[in-house]
Amino acid sequence: MESSQTRLLLRNWRDGVADGRDQLIGKLYPELEQIAAARLRREQNSSLSTGDLINDAVLRLVQMERISLADKSHFIALASRMMRHILIDHARLRSSSKRSHRKVELSTQIEDGPRRIDLGALDAALMRLRVLDEELMEIVEMRYFGGMTTADIAEVMGVSEPTVKRRWQVARAWLADALANPIDPD
Repeated sequence: MESSQTRLLLRNWRDGVADGRDQLIGKLYPELEQIAAARLRREQNSSLSTGDLINDAVLRLVQMERISLADKSHFIALASRMMRHILIDHARLRSSSKRSHRKVELSTQIEDGPRRIDLGALDAALMRLRVLDEELMEIVEMRYFGGMTTADIAEVMGVSEPTVKRRWQVARAWLADALANPIDPD
């Protein structure tokens, strides 16, 4: 259950109180650290640390001109999305480097067992999914990149938990197919 202090800090941040923002980030840092560590454990040959990933995500959040966070789950989902974008940007930068041309992969359990997924292919698939159904893409981001439970996602999206579970199954199936059958941009 979300504490009244967390709600107050969220309200202060929405109202432009920088101290509220800083206190909220400090309070939720352990959760951000868990999410970042889980994401980085799955990435091969990353030069990013957990702290780097969190700091970059927080920096992007702070740079947003107007932020409207409904609750703690919404904040965690948004921070998770920022982490996803940072990992993808980092992978693109590394793949464009002339010194190294390795694929950056993330381990996931989209199908029956863990497998490695190229971040570039995953990003392309998520962009396609966004065009078809933005809510499905958001569920994937929150579940996969944010490590959020179906209950947390249901709260953020304002739907029932069974609805999230059904939509998560659809998203997983679609994503598995999209990754197995990528569209060639040429």
